Amino acid sequence: MDKKSVILLLLGVWCAGSYVQAQDTTKRRTIDITSSFKPVLREAVKINFNAAPPAVDTSHPRLVYNIPSQYMFLSYQPGEMKPVALQRDTLTPWENYNYIKLGFGNVVLPYARMGFSFGDGKSTFINIFADQLSSHGTPEFQKSSLTDVKVAGTYKTQNNLEWNGSLGFKNDEYYLYGFPDTLKYTADQLRQTFQTVEFNGSLRNTVPTEFGLLYHPNLKFSVFSDNHTPQGMETNAALNLPLEKMIGKEFAFDLGFTADLTHYNLPVSTSAQNNNIYMVTPAFLVKTTNLFLQASVIPSWDKQDVFHLLPNFVANISTDDQRFTFQLGYIGYYDKGSYQRFESINPWLAQPDTLENTRVYEPYAGFKGSLNNHFNYAAKVGFLEYKNMPLFVNDSINGGKDFQIRYATSMEALQLHGEVSYLQGEQFNVTASVNINQYTDLKGQPTAWGLLPFEFKTALKWEAFKDFWAKVDLYTFDGAQYRAPNGVSFKGGTGTDLNAGVEFRILRQLNLWFQMNNIFNDKYERWHQYQVYGFNVLGGIVFSFGGK
Repeated sequence: MDKKSVILLLLGVWCAGSYVQAQDTTKRRTIDITSSFKPVLREAVKINFNAAPPAVDTSHPRLVYNIPSQYMFLSYQPGEMKPVALQRDTLTPWENYNYIKLGFGNVVLPYARMGFSFGDGKSTFINIFADQLSSHGTPEFQKSSLTDVKVAGTYKTQNNLEWNGSLGFKNDEYYLYGFPDTLKYTADQLRQTFQTVEFNGSLRNTVPTEFGLLYHPNLKFSVFSDNHTPQGMETNAALNLPLEKMIGKEFAFDLGFTADLTHYNLPVSTSAQNNNIYMVTPAFLVKTTNLFLQASVIPSWDKQDVFHLLPNFVANISTDDQRFTFQLGYIGYYDKGSYQRFESINPWLAQPDTLENTRVYEPYAGFKGSLNNHFNYAAKVGFLEYKNMPLFVNDSINGGKDFQIRYATSMEALQLHGEVSYLQGEQFNVTASVNINQYTDLKGQPTAWGLLPFEFKTALKWEAFKDFWAKVDLYTFDGAQYRAPNGVSFKGGTGTDLNAGVEFRILRQLNLWFQMNNIFNDKYERWHQYQVYGFNVLGGIVFSFGGK
């Protein structure tokens, strides 16, 4: 490049710088930087919350069940020989819900029992039962006929309510054959017929309300009559209104009202007799895993509106594993004095001329428990005091064929009760129970007419093979005190009744059954002058159908 070109280049550069200096300098200068670096903020440190592991719960849940006694022993209840169908475990599904059982024997002709079930099995249950038993022994008038029909139903609503109801008819016919051969009577003079029409209804809530209330109102109504001339008729109505208020999980308060009404038309007079009981039943309850406590008194009004205050104290103390429970109590209650109840105890009684309620005071102590899942036991000792205790004595003018009711105004008794059982589903179960009673300090009567001092019962059921069942039961007792025609008291004899039977399947829906009753041929007298049937056999078929 020559000098002239260099001079021209320098002159151009100087002119460009002068122009830049002449521009507006108030504008903000910016610098553009291009780089791969991107500044970012460091992540903040977070506090870690680590949940502590839960403590190990080594305790087992304590489930408290209030299971009623499986066996009920009614004082003075006469033992009856009634063939029954095989009892099946209701917890095990059985595809046949309907059955007809028929049979006959040397003293029983005919025997029939049937049961039918309807409903969806979830919210609606309807059952129909019918029994017919006719028997005839060697003495001319040793015969009886029993007919019983009952319809029972249950309906469960979606709002946790359960309705229960039943309607039944019962006709019992007996002949008075306990008299000397020297006396002569016609069949119409000896025939006793008792008819009962009965209705039961109840409502209960299966789940406590939002206020912790449980209620179970129930009503029983019956009309009872005989065939005497003039006819005796009795109406019974019992209304019970229990209410329970839950206070937390371990406390509750019960409040109930009971009205038990009896109206009896006395055939020997133009007037009627009312025998009513009214009770108010408050109670404070404690329910824990180891303790059940009930404490209250019961205001009551007996016949003629006489006031009585009854005790109602119960304490059950259990171990942690619920295998042993110690029981203490002091309770008071009534045994209703009604023609219908007295006939169920002794069917050979005459028409009662007066009705009295029996008031009972019972302090007791006992225990119950189980050794394992199969073996159970229970024992109790009680000191009972009875007021207006009904006793049955043979009449002194008709050969003793009728029993009359005599009341002991006061009586005490020492009562011992024990029972054991071994249950293993439907395959094998055996039960045994004993009752011992010692009656003392009677007022109004010289002795405890007709009350048994000792009873022992045992029963065994065994599925020995597939579709083959066997059963054995034994009943024995010590004789009661009775009154001879001359008024002298004497002790009756002992009695033993051994029965055995089998049932086996021959078709899918057909079984054969056979049993022998009173194998020892002991013609004992539970009630004086009324001996039972001797050795007898009975057999037939069971037809089941209608399964799902």
